[in-house]
Amino acid sequence: MMKIRNKFQTWFLQEDLNFLLTNRIPRITLTRFMGWWSQLRHPWIVKGSIAVWRWFSDLDLSESKEQNFDSLHACFTRELKSGLRPIDHNPDVMSSPCDCIVGASGEIRKGMLFQAKGFPYTLTSLLSSSGLVWRWPSLLEGGTFVTMRLTSSMYHRFHAPCDSHLSCITYISGDTWNVNPIALTRVKELFCKNERAVLEMQTAEGVPFLIVPVAAVLVASMRFHAIDVLLNLRYRGANSIPCDASYVKGQEMGWFEHGSTILMFVPPGYVLAEGVDSGKRLRMGECLLKRC
Repeated sequence: MMKIRNKFQTWFLQEDLNFLLTNRIPRITLTRFMGWWSQLRHPWIVKGSIAVWRWFSDLDLSESKEQNFDSLHACFTRELKSGLRPIDHNPDVMSSPCDCIVGASGEIRKGMLFQAKGFPYTLTSLLSSSGLVWRWPSLLEGGTFVTMRLTSSMYHRFHAPCDSHLSCITYISGDTWNVNPIALTRVKELFCKNERAVLEMQTAEGVPFLIVPVAAVLVASMRFHAIDVLLNLRYRGANSIPCDASYVKGQEMGWFEHGSTILMFVPPGYVLAEGVDSGKRLRMGECLLKRC
């Protein structure tokens, strides 16, 4: 059975086939269907769905606080057992806000960023909103960006990378392209096309930075503790939502309802920590950026 599963996964991961099956489909319709399906509470549906999920991925629930789930949604958004993600409390460190695989990263030059080698996009296009575009590119010029990919099997909650304050969330509706490396090398400005939320934050010392969760196919829902609404493709409220939320380092901020991507942007004064480069696996709480 294991050999069959491995062969199937190898076949599915062929680039052309993977891109076809995860992108050349009715993405938004399937994403809405998955939102409905994940809420069903029939035990056969839940157990069957998790079994299929295990077949396609390296899903490991041994770290989960709960072992029995009443819906697929509850499994997606599971909490971890206490103490499994130690936080780097060095005040000169911004820790990883999530479990992730590090993708493209580097210096922000003239507002230019990269989703993959040879595939640039601009901070202006990503932020989209005139209010954000007026303020943030100049603040972040010469700073650092880092892309953090959450696979479907990972822990899906995200946390504060430092003692910080959240002043505003700007929701930007959009498409639901897959955000895996295969799609990032084929779809121009993919992050600028997908549904996303821009979190305007400050460190305890007043240093401004951005966290941008980006949704993807099958995962167009984001929940933030700071606001009492679910942001997804059906959301019709105000795009800009003022907040007044303070966090200590490592405190939970919200979650995706499946795997996706988090982008982080910091101004000059912080750089990627040694050893943090493309392909690096990080756990929430580990060192991501250091003050220079």
